[in-house]
Amino acid sequence: MKAVVSKMDLVHLIGKIQSIVSAKPAIPILANVLIEATQDQLIISATDLTVSMRMYVEAKVIEEGAIALPARRFFQLIRELTAPQIKIATKGRDIAEITTGTSVFKIHGMNREEFPTLPDLTGAVDIKFSSSDLKEHLSKTSFSSAREDSRYMLNGVQMRLHNQQAIFIGTDGKRLAKTVAPVPLDASLAGSYVIPLKAVEEMVKMLSESTEPVEIHLAHDKISLECGHITLIAKLLSGQYPDVERVIPHSPAQSFSVHREELISLLRQISLFTSEASGSVRFSFETGQLFLAAMSSDIGEGRVSMPVDYAGSKLEIAFNPYFLLDILRHSKDETIRFGISDPHNPGLITDSSNAVFVIMPMRLNETASPDKALASSVS
Repeated sequence: MKAVVSKMDLVHLIGKIQSIVSAKPAIPILANVLIEATQDQLIISATDLTVSMRMYVEAKVIEEGAIALPARRFFQLIRELTAPQIKIATKGRDIAEITTGTSVFKIHGMNREEFPTLPDLTGAVDIKFSSSDLKEHLSKTSFSSAREDSRYMLNGVQMRLHNQQAIFIGTDGKRLAKTVAPVPLDASLAGSYVIPLKAVEEMVKMLSESTEPVEIHLAHDKISLECGHITLIAKLLSGQYPDVERVIPHSPAQSFSVHREELISLLRQISLFTSEASGSVRFSFETGQLFLAAMSSDIGEGRVSMPVDYAGSKLEIAFNPYFLLDILRHSKDETIRFGISDPHNPGLITDSSNAVFVIMPMRLNETASPDKALASSVS
């Protein structure tokens, strides 16, 4: 293998693909990236056996070939080089020679045959989105997904195809986010696919805010996203995603508008008076007013208020302020709609988009244990 590539282009690829390489690989080859020179392209591939990524950049290929190189060492070296062009060649058995000007570096690699073959998605279902739309749907749901939860299926985002719609849902049992996107598919096509959180986060980083079209390919156990010169492939989580639709409040007893930025500001203030032992904020709704209060024996107490168009009888409910802040940050509009029924049932938050956010209440005695309704539905 012998190829010449732009240092700037190569650094750009490294920035995109480095997070795929596992810090503690199950087998040594997974600490490497596969570098291939073919047809005027330099292709770099990485995998942790669950999520894989392949990227290419234009290069002057003098001799085709491939080698697996230790990712961390190779990436660090390329970033430190100052020359605008880099020559990469294989020398002898599994050794790569990196040349810039008068500088020459040799890195010991591994045989390309040891590098895992990336999954094949021939015959998969193809779905087109605009880059910005897909990024928004994944961003608005993945923040609610669990991380390293024993309930394995919650460690991802469900993408459900139904009635020419793609429905995205993320939940950790304490909060839930749902969005819906129309897709140009046959109405008879239906299915549920749970994308692991690492893959979702990599997809979000890949996608831009443009209307550029991107393609998702869905097989029964794998998903692929093609975005420009980047292809990401991931194994889907296997199992049954819990039926969480039934816990979304459809007709809360009270529904009213709240100024989003003002509530965010007050929550940030009042959350300073919560602790792990008393991690809830008390919401007291009265006609035209919302009062927030938090108290900790170790820290102190805080009380704030803001006007709202609440018109029901006095109602008190407790929420985790950080979960609510996450929801508000992923909402849009100057004002959002807040729906509640009583202290024991979930709160509903919506905006002008089709996004739906659900947050479980906490006990009013300010313990950190959430109400059991949503948690039990996903166990």
